[in-house]
Amino acid sequence: MHFSDYLLIFAPLTLFNLISNQPMPFPVRLILMTVVLLLCPPKVQAEKMVLMTSWTAQAQFAGYYVAYEKGFYKAAGLDIEITHPTLSTTPMITLQREQPDAIMLSLMSAMDLISQGVPLVNIFQDSMNSSNLLISRRDNDPLKMNGRKVAIFNADPNYLAYIISKKEKLNYDIIRCTSHINLFLSGAIDATMATSYNEYLQLLQSGFKMSKESIYRFSEHGYNIQEQGVYVKRSYYQEHAKDCQKFAEVTRQGWEWVVAHPEEALEIVLKYVRSDHAATNRTLQRRMLQEVLNLQLDADSKKREFRVRRDMVEKANKLMLECGLLKRTVTFEEMIVP
Repeated sequence: MHFSDYLLIFAPLTLFNLISNQPMPFPVRLILMTVVLLLCPPKVQAEKMVLMTSWTAQAQFAGYYVAYEKGFYKAAGLDIEITHPTLSTTPMITLQREQPDAIMLSLMSAMDLISQGVPLVNIFQDSMNSSNLLISRRDNDPLKMNGRKVAIFNADPNYLAYIISKKEKLNYDIIRCTSHINLFLSGAIDATMATSYNEYLQLLQSGFKMSKESIYRFSEHGYNIQEQGVYVKRSYYQEHAKDCQKFAEVTRQGWEWVVAHPEEALEIVLKYVRSDHAATNRTLQRRMLQEVLNLQLDADSKKREFRVRRDMVEKANKLMLECGLLKRTVTFEEMIVP
């Protein structure tokens, strides 16, 4: 209890003793203390929510870092712990071990898990567009590289690589890698999946020359499907609905602060980068933050809507089912909190 609550209890006791020169009867004291405790119950400590990001510390998660560092989560009564996976451990693996309460997944990854019987719901969506690129070496058109070696991320299945390989009958030799930029630069692989906010920027920073013909932007060819969102199991949401709703509101506030204060947000990002010992640099993180904020703008409204789009869920269903990447149709309704 607060100090003032104790005064409410003991001030009447002291006053009674002074006036009557006698101690207050025990039954009366007990009743008085019970009444005060009922009127001033002790504060219940918020239950901790452990959030695991989809990758090591970087500007992609700036809004979450800001919401924590600026005290937005705490002010809302939330106890949030932000964790990062290791290079060999993905959020999908840790989810199976029941470790984090909330995880960041791409829309397609979440749909895949739901179709396999994992009842996930989206509580916050920060990506409104696809960042996926397919980049080839020596100015080759990625759609004319039949049977070539294509690297994808180990942390995410990269469904679009499988989809385009099957739909375009390219029969890529798909190789899963933890980190594949060096493999690509060395010539060990012919093409690589990349995101416009990370690997693509790394290639530019390395001095690697890329022509327009060697870059296939999925968002420009009918494959614009949202990526990053925060998911929890439905049972967790049912038990912590109010906290999940607060989390969404406050995280949005965090991202809005980032938009208004990008350089200050960058300093907060770099604090997490250093703590996580992530191999990167300030210039890369600044450019990453700019691109991540661009990807948050809805293609139609040009606004940050922070929502899952029904049409993108339907598009993802169609593509994944056609290519055998879903066990069943995943409806928009089952992905969204009631």
